[in-house]
Amino acid sequence: MEGKLIMRAVQYNTYGRGADGLKHVEVLVPTPNKDEVLIKLEATSLNPLDLKFQKGVARPFVPRKFPVIPCTDVAGEVVEVGSSVVKFKAGDKVVALLNPFIGGGLAEYAVAKESLTVQRPEEVSAAEGAGLPVAAISAHKALVAISGIKLDGSGTRMNILITAASGGVGHYAVQLAKLGNTHVTGTCGARNIEFVKSLGADEVLDYKTPQGATLKSPSGKKYDVVVHCARGIPWSTFQPNLNDTGKVIDLTPGPTSMYTYVWKKLTFSKKQLLPLIFIPKEDKELKLLVNLVKEGKLKTIFDSKYPLSKAQDAWAKSLDGHATGKIIVEMI
Repeated sequence: MEGKLIMRAVQYNTYGRGADGLKHVEVLVPTPNKDEVLIKLEATSLNPLDLKFQKGVARPFVPRKFPVIPCTDVAGEVVEVGSSVVKFKAGDKVVALLNPFIGGGLAEYAVAKESLTVQRPEEVSAAEGAGLPVAAISAHKALVAISGIKLDGSGTRMNILITAASGGVGHYAVQLAKLGNTHVTGTCGARNIEFVKSLGADEVLDYKTPQGATLKSPSGKKYDVVVHCARGIPWSTFQPNLNDTGKVIDLTPGPTSMYTYVWKKLTFSKKQLLPLIFIPKEDKELKLLVNLVKEGKLKTIFDSKYPLSKAQDAWAKSLDGHATGKIIVEMI
């Protein structure tokens, strides 16, 4: 792109302050490095991780410097490619995962690594694609890479529990699990029980009821795998509901989770708690997930959509912590 072009963006200059910390600015359009593409963004999705970074949970590593334009999950159209890029050209519609240390998604343009960018077929809208990267890849890693579920429906039947099944990660996890040979129990609030059933869950627990709080399967099944997308549930609640070699895969690990993980390893326990640390390196999983959306086997469900001018409202909605599906910001 010729000359010094200006774009609209939303950024914050310090840790904390929530939605009030976000400011609308005009900044220079970024220039792609040799292994990057410049994308004219159409949609960006918010993740809890974006909010945690603003709160300072990863300081001083993320963000690397202020001011920062947050968010990493984007979809749009390639307008420029770096000198070593071979997979993309200007005009290609894409989905991409931006560098989590830098962000850049709440803006009209962003740069993405070629290795974390995939083609977006016309059957997949920008908003559907933007919902996928962090949330759907996390669900896929937990179910396929760690648990060994086969998405073609083959393999040994497994009993799966998914906590916060109506949320960003959870709603993808239910759908992906049901592509495998599984029995799925989900937890959510009362208002989302029918929604989680519509995703394919065999059983749904209201986590605010006495039975739901125990996580006990209504049909008495012991869980082979728990995909834990919620917070604040101790190991002692999971343990009696697991089979002898059951695993809890914690997608929101904190210090207590890490302690339990180490303790279970040291004591050679067959029941394990495994923290999922998200470090994306290649486009393989994202490509598979975009293709599942194209084939109608996976859906991005939208909690809400906001224009870039209302990004603070989207941020506040995400901070509320009760989104059903994904929160999307569109560059309109």
